[in-house]
Amino acid sequence: MLRPSGTKSSRNSSSLESPAILSAVPVRKQNQKPTPQAAIGPLPPPAALLAWFDRTHRDLPWRRTSDPYGVWISEIMLQQTQVKTVIPYWERWMKTLPTIRSLAEADEDRVLKLWEGLGYYSRARNLQRSAREIVGRFNGVFPTDPDDILSLPGIGRYTAGAVASIAFDQPEPLLDGNVIRVLTRLFALKGDPKSKALNEHLWTIATDMVRAAASLKNSGARRCSRFNQALMELGATICTPTSPNCPECPWSHDCAANREGTQSRYPETAPGAAVTARFFATAVITHRGSYLVRRRTEGSVNAGFWEFPSDEIAKEIDAAKHLSEWLGLADAQWSSLPDLRHAITRYRITQRVFATSASPSLRGLPGEWRWATAAELHELHLTGSHRKLATRLLAK
Repeated sequence: MLRPSGTKSSRNSSSLESPAILSAVPVRKQNQKPTPQAAIGPLPPPAALLAWFDRTHRDLPWRRTSDPYGVWISEIMLQQTQVKTVIPYWERWMKTLPTIRSLAEADEDRVLKLWEGLGYYSRARNLQRSAREIVGRFNGVFPTDPDDILSLPGIGRYTAGAVASIAFDQPEPLLDGNVIRVLTRLFALKGDPKSKALNEHLWTIATDMVRAAASLKNSGARRCSRFNQALMELGATICTPTSPNCPECPWSHDCAANREGTQSRYPETAPGAAVTARFFATAVITHRGSYLVRRRTEGSVNAGFWEFPSDEIAKEIDAAKHLSEWLGLADAQWSSLPDLRHAITRYRITQRVFATSASPSLRGLPGEWRWATAAELHELHLTGSHRKLATRLLAK
């Protein structure tokens, strides 16, 4: 259970012990190649960051537990998703699937329904795959060894470090977008942080920092857990992409970019991929109060999710005509519904929606098809944009 420390350490009184004498600090396996030391000069005082975090951190539900399962679920959900969006999802998930075994034994449709709206649905499937491995390999107990954590499906270096440090208070580093921004500004590190050389350099700095925090005296319990959360919190609330609040930063006097007035320069990320417009023709077909939907096939994007019949088209294509040809509805009378628009990574997607009550011919079309009542539409796990369409239809 995360609890703010009542002990405050001044910036001047904090000390950094050499990692070479940290005999109490666990290290990675002997056969792992050592990370090269970062030539960056002195690290900022970890005690100052810990004290700031203890005073100001946000009260988030997954911070009220040290259960590795709850921490793990939160970290996967928070990937590519804002905190305010994740909170109700995490609370609902933990209420419905409170243990690793309950996740391992759950029906996949139930898991996907709980994930509906978060996107990147492979994350939900990997959670269940990992839960089943934990049951099989570790008797249902979340592993404590960082290498074992890293071996689980869908878990990369960041997530392994996050769970090991936050849940188990191990001096394992983590590096996400917020931490990268903090570190590149703190040390005025030039170059693309995604490049191999700079990325490894950042991991080295993050490692040195969390080990320095672990070595502190009189700075409260669970120092690795609090320190890594504090790094991410600093990037999320103070060292923001635009208009960073430097006067409130506990490391403002240690920050090279702040001294130089070059905060907006860092990180020096490479230009993103060009925005691409995509168009889909989407059919709302009704019959005796039910709606035609199909389940996306294995191997496709969002496999296993349900959606209204939808097919990608070129911008200049007549969407209604395409739907007629695709679904075998030569004599259908279509009525136009408002377009749906949404964005996924670099794609800007427009769904051109048309409705009919004509009966389609589905011969040769892949996927599982069914008629769903309004109540069944509510229970099915739909992709995000199709859930919006269903909500719009059922609100009439």
